[in-house]
Parts: sequence; structure tokens; C-alpha cells
Amino acid sequence: MHLEFFQTEAGEVVVDYVVPDHFQGYPGVVHGGVVASLVDEVLGRVHMGSDPANPRFMFTARITVQYRKNVPTGMPIRIVGRAVSSKRRTATSVAEIYDSDGELLAEAEALLVDVPPEKIGNVDMEDLGWKVYLD
Repeated sequence: MHLEFFQTEAGEVVVDYVVPDHFQGYPGVVHGGVVASLVDEVLGRVHMGSDPANPRFMFTARITVQYRKNVPTGMPIRIVGRAVSSKRRTATSVAEIYDSDGELLAEAEALLVDVPPEKIGNVDMEDLGWKVYLD
């Protein structure tokens, strides 16, 4: 999806994005699976932290998405994610998608689990797009 994540404060990331038309489910509306993917990406990034030397990589164990209104293609949206809780191997977070007027379009919550360190190895995660920029 080539999203850029900006950490606005500890435990919060923001993505400003315009969803391309090729992600539409029907004319002018983002496919629901793509909406779920957008919030899923943000839900995990909030726990990466601001220390680039020690990011916390997590995978989604459970996600719930509530679709409030159609998410438009070709229009600016903002996705905001916030950390809710963090335990030794799990964490929870929430995310919302807003239109340019600040209207809530979708919201989600997730239970996340740490990726085992041996699965990451010496992979250059930043090169793969796993980066959170400090705002």
C-alpha cells in the first residue's frame, strides 16, 4: 500500500492517504477488504515505538472492523492509530479512518502478538517499508 506512518506522540501514528481507484469495490468506494487492510497496518505500527534500534514487530491475532460510512477513493483520508495496552508478548490498539472533514468512516480494534525474533533475523525491515517517522 506504500503508506507512510508518522508518530505524532508515543503510542499514536497517523497516515494521510488517497486510496487509488484500483482499490475500489464499486465506483468511488474503497473495497471493504482494503479498508480492513488499511486499519490493520496502522494497528500494528502504533506499538513499534520511537526507538528505531528496538522496534516491536507484531502480527494481528484478532481484528474487528466497524464500517460506519463508505471510504472514498481518490479523496484524502486520515488513519489514526492508538496503543491501548501492552503486555509482555501481546498488545491491543485501536484505529479510525476519517474523511477530510473529520467524519468517522471506519474504526477497528486488534489484539496483536509479538513476532518471534528468530522470524525477523537480519532482515532490513526499513527496506521492506517497516518504518515509522517521527512527526
